Amino acid sequence: MKIELYHTTDELKQLFRKEKDSRIATRIRAVYLGLMGKTAPEIAALLGYRRRTIQNWIHAYNKQGLEGLQETSGRGQRCKLNTDQLQWLRQRIEEGPRPEDGVCVLRGKEIQCMIAQQFSVHYSLSAVYQLLHRLGYRYVSSRPEHPKGDPEARETFKKKSVIRSGNSVLIILE
Repeated sequence: MKIELYHTTDELKQLFRKEKDSRIATRIRAVYLGLMGKTAPEIAALLGYRRRTIQNWIHAYNKQGLEGLQETSGRGQRCKLNTDQLQWLRQRIEEGPRPEDGVCVLRGKEIQCMIAQQFSVHYSLSAVYQLLHRLGYRYVSSRPEHPKGDPEARETFKKKSVIRSGNSVLIILE
């Protein structure tokens, strides 16, 4: 197996010992073992990877040195919405539910319907949750309040029904 001499064996040894990312350290170690005269199947057996994976790492090192061993981003599916559409969605979520929505809290299902109506783009419910996560939203929300509820009655109930003292709570039912 031919390996370009970007680094000496001692340099590679120091590099894989100092590397904080274990995946990159393993790749550097594979190159080091290749320079020590080991074959790809032997390196694969030592490191617990497939022979072809080791050959890919060596090939990447031969082409680009240590840069070739770095992680590359995956090829996953791109977002179906463009930046303007994402901005609209973010603003719409920040506005909260409208009377025509017929709900007091926007959940994933409502957002899924909004996206389908506004942009004619269909997302699965799990994909909507992933999109919301990428936009910076979390699954933590305040308790919903009914639009026809009386805020004063709610506050009065809160004040009269619970007495807090240290770690204990006494609930008074009238």
